[in-house]
Amino acid sequence: MKTVFRIPIRKNNRSHGQPGKIILLHLLFAALLTVLAFTACLAQEDQVTKIQKAYEDIKDIRGGFVQKSSIKDLKLTDIYNGRFFIKPPNMKWEYTGEKSQVIYIKRDEILIYQKKENQIIKSKFDRAYGQVPIALLAGLGNIRQDFVVVSDSPDRLVIKPRKTMGNIDYIEVMPSNNAFPIRALIIVDSLSNRIEITLKDVKTNTGLKNSLFNFTPPRDATVLEN
Repeated sequence: MKTVFRIPIRKNNRSHGQPGKIILLHLLFAALLTVLAFTACLAQEDQVTKIQKAYEDIKDIRGGFVQKSSIKDLKLTDIYNGRFFIKPPNMKWEYTGEKSQVIYIKRDEILIYQKKENQIIKSKFDRAYGQVPIALLAGLGNIRQDFVVVSDSPDRLVIKPRKTMGNIDYIEVMPSNNAFPIRALIIVDSLSNRIEITLKDVKTNTGLKNSLFNFTPPRDATVLEN
């Protein structure tokens, strides 16, 4: 008589250990989110560092610009073109076209010469940047000191002033990989009005002379002082 041995086969319970797998997946997902958040933060810091480091090596800046100013409530948009020259603490902007004017800033004084009206406006430059938003270019060398970094992406950095700068709500900075680290600015005020400044043909450390920032007014020009 043949003897048959029956070996009990234990069925694999697939549900056994499933809670552990779920916990492990949750941990991995949380770790992934942490890594992504850290990477985004690091990228933001790197962008700011890149801009500030570039400014450390810049002695002077010159170039052209296109300024697009939009007033939301009036649905009005004006476009200006011109050239700019910066050799801290001196700055100069030449607006060309129908509303041509030249703006000089020396430390805490601003002088605006309006050619068509043949008049000069003198006032204290309090860094409110309302009259000359492009002057912000000279003030972005200390981003962490003067601004709070709100958000960042590969092509855009959003910052808010730590202290009041006129009516400025926030500024969008579009970085550049060229010698000058900024290719455009968008300035938004508390009323959602926008000023977009696009830079072109920017050159750095060309040895601008101090005499470039001197202005001799015409004898018959009207002088207005604020």
